[in-house]
Amino acid sequence: MDNQAKKDGANQFAAAFATAFAEAMAAATGSPWPLMAMDGPDPAANKGTPLHFRLTVEGAISGDCFVEMYEPQVSSLIAKIVKEPVTELADEHVEALAKVIATATTALAASLSDKFGAVSFKVDRVAGLAFGGMLVVSLAASPDESNVQVLLYFGGQLLDELSAISDQASAHKRPDSMVSPNNLKLVMDVELNVSLRFGQRQMPLREVLELGSGSVIELDRMIDEPVELYLDGKLIARGEAVVVDGNYGLRVTEIPQPVASHLLN
Repeated sequence: MDNQAKKDGANQFAAAFATAFAEAMAAATGSPWPLMAMDGPDPAANKGTPLHFRLTVEGAISGDCFVEMYEPQVSSLIAKIVKEPVTELADEHVEALAKVIATATTALAASLSDKFGAVSFKVDRVAGLAFGGMLVVSLAASPDESNVQVLLYFGGQLLDELSAISDQASAHKRPDSMVSPNNLKLVMDVELNVSLRFGQRQMPLREVLELGSGSVIELDRMIDEPVELYLDGKLIARGEAVVVDGNYGLRVTEIPQPVASHLLN
C-alpha cells in the first residue's frame, strides 16, 4: 500500500476524530471547542509530560490509534470542565479526560461506520510507548486555544486497513464533482450508507459520568416528530419509524429536495 493511500486513510480517521472529540469537549465544557487538522506537528506546543490513550478499533477495521496530549494542556482542559483552576493533575482528572474521549468514540464509530463499515472502540490509558515509525496526524484547537494540541499515532495494521478500504471505495465510487446527469446511470448500483437520526442533545460531563444501566436520556425531538434520513451527513428525507420484519425501517413522508441534487453538479 503506498504512503499516500495510508495518509489519506489516516486523515479521514483524524478528521472524524477531531469532529467527535470537539463535540464531546463542547458538551463537557458548555462552550464551542473547534478542533482541526494541521499539516504537521508543532514541536513548540509539545511541552510537559505526555499522556497517552489507546483507541482499540474492532469490527470492519481493526488496530490501534494512540492519542497524545501533554499535562499542561490536559490541566487547561479539565479546568474548563470543572470550572476552577487545576494546579496539579490527579488521576481523577486523567480519568475524566478518558471519559470524554470514550464519549467521543461513540460518535466517531458512527462516522467511521458510514465510510468503512460497523466498528467499535475501547479506550484505555497507556504509558511507556515508543512511536517510532508510526504515521502521526496533528490536531489543534482554535486560535484562542493555541496551547492545545492533540497528536494521533496510527499503528501499522489500522493504517493498512484504512487505506485498503479507502482504495476499494474510490474504485467503486465517483466524487460528487464527477457525477453529472449524463453519467449518473453508470453508478446506479453503487451502495451508499444512509443513517437515521431520532434526535440528539448536549450533556454536561457530570451527567455522562453518571450514566449506567437503566439511565434514560431525553432527546431534543418529540415522539411524534419525524425522524431524519441522512446520506453522507446530508439530510435527504424525513419520515416515521416503522418495523419491517423485526428491523427498524423508515416510511418516508417528506423529501426536502430531490435526492439527485445531492449527487449532481
